[in-house]
Amino acid sequence: MSTETGTGKTTGTGTRTRGDTGTGGAGALPGAWSLGVSRGALEIRQFVRQRDAVIFTFAFPIVFLALFASIFSEGMEGTGVTASQMYAAGMVAAGIMSTSFQSLGISIAVERDEKVLRRLRGTPMPPAAYFLGKVWMVLATGLAETAILLLVGSTLFDLDLPTSASKWLTFAWIFVLGLAGCALLGIAISSLPKSGKSASSVVVLPFLILQFISGVFIPVHQIPDWLLNIGALFPLKWMCQGLRGVFLPESAAVLEQAGGWEYGRVALVLGAWVVGGLVLCLMTFKWKNRRDG
Repeated sequence: MSTETGTGKTTGTGTRTRGDTGTGGAGALPGAWSLGVSRGALEIRQFVRQRDAVIFTFAFPIVFLALFASIFSEGMEGTGVTASQMYAAGMVAAGIMSTSFQSLGISIAVERDEKVLRRLRGTPMPPAAYFLGKVWMVLATGLAETAILLLVGSTLFDLDLPTSASKWLTFAWIFVLGLAGCALLGIAISSLPKSGKSASSVVVLPFLILQFISGVFIPVHQIPDWLLNIGALFPLKWMCQGLRGVFLPESAAVLEQAGGWEYGRVALVLGAWVVGGLVLCLMTFKWKNRRDG
């Protein structure tokens, strides 16, 4: 014998069928997208409450921009730009990687070590919602830091902001592809540290090296080709190059390794890192530490 109750049915054993929405007319559980948005808001609040992390993340590229632009303030011969303008464009790229690669690489490793990921994996929350939350956090912090760097660069170091829609469109796709690729690379490298305590060393060291060989701290025409070729394997070099093309005049392109901005190659490499980073995440991401099995 079975009776109908609301939109569901109850069998003779008292078991409700899938058509039932439960007592009180409650609907289906929220989807991954809505949970990801909520998770993103939580991630942003948690980040803002960690004042030391906020100060370090936002101040790091600004302090280095001020130092290098003040020390190397002379003009670049035959280009019509100053060294400070070139550093400003490179620091914007470094800021994007800092808020994505470095931030996620360290924070996820710490959460794994503290068993936060293990507890989240045991909840009904879809795994995709966790990563969507991280994406929203990275997007918000990346936009904020980029806006601050552009304000500092244009106010103090003569960085010329684009005046055409096409330049801003180029900036937008470099920002989105660079942020996505670096974020995925950060998620992938978060599985490398053996503990949360070692995460900073494991993540910061390669990021620091990349800044030296990608045109952030040293102008590209002063870096040996073999080091530039190593840097070209990673997204930071191409973000720097593309953003220099956005913010600097065409006369500055002669200083690039190929003598031009190479927007097509920039898009190809950054797009490849988005795809490759996703593959790396799928292959390497772990919800538990190695010692937890």
